[in-house]
Amino acid sequence: MGSNKPHAVCVPVPVQGHLKAMLKLAKLLHHKGFHITIINTEFNHRRLLKSLGPNSLDGLPDFRFETIPDSLPDSNEDATQDLNLLADSIRNKFLAPFLDVVTKLNNENPVTSIVSDGFMPFTTPAAKQLGIPITLFFTFAASSFMAFKQYPALVEKGLAPLKDESCFVNGFLDQVIDWIPGMKNIRLRDLPNNFLTTDPNDEIFTGVLEVVGQVHEASAVIVHTFDALEPDVLDALLSMSPPVYAIGPLQLLLNQIPQHPLESLGYSLWREETECLKWLDDKAPNSVVYVNFGSITVMTLEQLVEFGWGLANSKLTFFWVIRPDLIIGESAILPPKFVDETMGRSLIAGWCPQEQVLNHPSVGGFLTHSGWNSTIESVSAGVPMLCWPFFADQQTNCHYSCKEWGIGMEIDNKVKRDELEKLVRELMEGKKGKKMKNKAMEWKTLAEEATSPHGSSSTNLENLVNQMQLRKS
Repeated sequence: MGSNKPHAVCVPVPVQGHLKAMLKLAKLLHHKGFHITIINTEFNHRRLLKSLGPNSLDGLPDFRFETIPDSLPDSNEDATQDLNLLADSIRNKFLAPFLDVVTKLNNENPVTSIVSDGFMPFTTPAAKQLGIPITLFFTFAASSFMAFKQYPALVEKGLAPLKDESCFVNGFLDQVIDWIPGMKNIRLRDLPNNFLTTDPNDEIFTGVLEVVGQVHEASAVIVHTFDALEPDVLDALLSMSPPVYAIGPLQLLLNQIPQHPLESLGYSLWREETECLKWLDDKAPNSVVYVNFGSITVMTLEQLVEFGWGLANSKLTFFWVIRPDLIIGESAILPPKFVDETMGRSLIAGWCPQEQVLNHPSVGGFLTHSGWNSTIESVSAGVPMLCWPFFADQQTNCHYSCKEWGIGMEIDNKVKRDELEKLVRELMEGKKGKKMKNKAMEWKTLAEEATSPHGSSSTNLENLVNQMQLRKS
């Protein structure tokens, strides 16, 4: 069945945060008149069906799902797959099944564009082979995109990969990098940390180099941000090609669409427990600390316990999401004493509808790993943050949240309960906390302006759509 709608094939990286952002972008493109096909891995598609319900993805006639195998050994459906194995599989096993699916789709309803997560390196050569223009979506901030673009320069300057393990401790990472366009006062350690390896063949590091080497072949790049949040970096990106569109926060753009037919289609690979919303209803405004380290971060049991006691000793009310696979190699059991101590002022859940939680009036602060979805959702909700970055772009998000946007404070990697207790109190009750809250509310207003009908993100989306519909003849 051909239709005269443009047909975009969307290809998310098969992990929670990337999938969520791509589904949101796909909904926006669908609203703008695109026929959408989303390509999931079989593993993640099963997880989505399990979490959202067996008929949730029947979709619409013009919003469909296809799957490809991920060629990985079977693993626990409630845990994120091993990222190194996944990176290897994406680079070496995804191209053939992807070409098969797109060729099949092409026969039914010609594909007019591929919208791929920037971290799926096989899609660019595939698009070339099929003669279809490709748009790359980097599901994070413009600053992280710009920093990843510098990886080849890090190699050239002898800064990456690391010479040896001593670089982690000898102050090497504290040197200021002053040559990245639009990014000042940034230290080596504030860049996305996938270059922190001593192995030149590291799967993820070499994957980033491959991805960055292909960006120039795309017809457009999308970053999940808005003009007012990152003006310097976005300005610097203007002079580079391909054109970069700042389109975000995606959820605020989706909120502009009345009665969206896809409104109820969720994004979560875990079942979201909604009981927490009722629990939050009878708490005072801005009184609850929300704690969630995202979908991939793992920690040791010791770290978990330090976090736990820091929260307990602050005597504040908190809601903590502890994923089934949060602790490396064992289950996340908190000491009985901790449970007694926080009885009545704490709630622990396995996963939750984060955006509804952040927008709940009783939530006053967010203890986060600084993943980009979490950061931009916090900005959209006007909630200040305590940042405990773990990997990839989280260091960069933490740097900007704390040093540039004034809405975060960093928690030392070697988390200690007394230190955390002080920070949590400062966030929720202190002078600095108040300043951060006001700043967060200012950014929230700017995010709402950017996504209003004539705001920068709405205009950028419009321009992108126009570009995607100019078919290459």
